Amino acid sequence: MRFIPLFSGSSGNSSLIEAGGVRLLVDAGLTGKAIADALKSISIDPDSISGILVTHDHVDHTKGIGVLSRKYNTPVYANAGTYAAMAPIVKEIDFANVRLFRTDEDFYIGELNVLPFKTPHDAAESVGFAFTEGSNKLCCMTDIGVFRESMFAAAAGSQLVFIEANHDVRMLKNGPYPYVLKQRILSESGHLSNENCGKALVRLHETGVRFAVLAHLSKENNTEEKAYRTVSTVLEEAGVTDMQLVVAKRDRITGIFEF
Repeated sequence: MRFIPLFSGSSGNSSLIEAGGVRLLVDAGLTGKAIADALKSISIDPDSISGILVTHDHVDHTKGIGVLSRKYNTPVYANAGTYAAMAPIVKEIDFANVRLFRTDEDFYIGELNVLPFKTPHDAAESVGFAFTEGSNKLCCMTDIGVFRESMFAAAAGSQLVFIEANHDVRMLKNGPYPYVLKQRILSESGHLSNENCGKALVRLHETGVRFAVLAHLSKENNTEEKAYRTVSTVLEEAGVTDMQLVVAKRDRITGIFEF
């Protein structure tokens, strides 16, 4: 299994997964050209992408989906709520490339098992994804206001967790955002803070998780240093000393992770 975060942040999100004989994008929240160029920079032909999996309808996760699907004849996988909500952004997709799944029901693409699980976010029908191939497991969950038991169950035992560390609470509260937006971000249907990300990883460590990529950092309300330091401190205070952390890059490829 190979996982490559292409872009991750409030300005756009997209990641590549290679496993089970398929290549999949999770979200395509930048222009189709930007994502295609990122793929080509790591010698991946955009024509070889087996599908685009959509977490939710917000533009920073859907902006390039329509262009990529139309240009490269790529199937798009989403639940019914997300498809309906993202239609104004994505525009028309060839009916043959529309693949509907049901939240909390797993399915296969090639030999890769995909479990879309419900996540708390202010979108039409937001999900995260757990991917399993044999003994290998990867979990992607960004745009989550709170870490719930169902999400814990979906992510438990993963070799790698791609998890939101969106904001530093103090930076957000003292920052320039309007009060209503601050309350939305801090709510259980908003975004996960650095501290709460750390607490989630403490629990996941008990299931064997030893590697986490901190994702979807806010440009205005977080920094790479704050995210890394805060999550590390929470882990250390809980006695966790063997969790490896990487902070995902907003505007470029973070790295190639193989397991």
